[in-house]
Amino acid sequence: QVQLVESGGGLVQAGGSLRLSCAASGRTFSSHTMGWFRQAPGKEREYVAGISWSGGRTYYVDFVKGRFTISRDNTKNTVYLEMTSLKPEDTAIYYCAATIQWSTIVTAATNYRYWGQGTQVTVSS
Repeated sequence: QVQLVESGGGLVQAGGSLRLSCAASGRTFSSHTMGWFRQAPGKEREYVAGISWSGGRTYYVDFVKGRFTISRDNTKNTVYLEMTSLKPEDTAIYYCAATIQWSTIVTAATNYRYWGQGTQVTVSS
C-alpha cells in the first residue's frame, strides 16, 4: 500500500549538511507515522528520528538531537531529514520507513511495515 524511495545521500565533509528525501506512493500516506533509520557497516540498524502522521509530533535519538530535523509534507507525499553538523560517525545507509496506519511514534524496527531501499550518507574527516 505504501512504497518508499529515499534520495539525497552523498559524500560530505565533517560539519557539512545534507537533506534526505523520502518519496512515498499510496493514498494512505498521511495516516502513517514515519521514521528514519540508519545502518553503518558491520552494525545493526538503529532508529534515528520519527514524525507522527499529522506532523505535529517528532522524536529524535539523543545522538542526533539538535543536529537533525525530520519533517513531512503530506500534500507532496514526502518525508525529509535535514542533517547538519554531520560527523564521521553519521556515516551509514539511511532508510525511510512507515508504520501501520494511525500509529504513535515508535522506535522499534519491527513496528514499521514499509521500507525504502536506503540512501548512502558518507561523512569524511
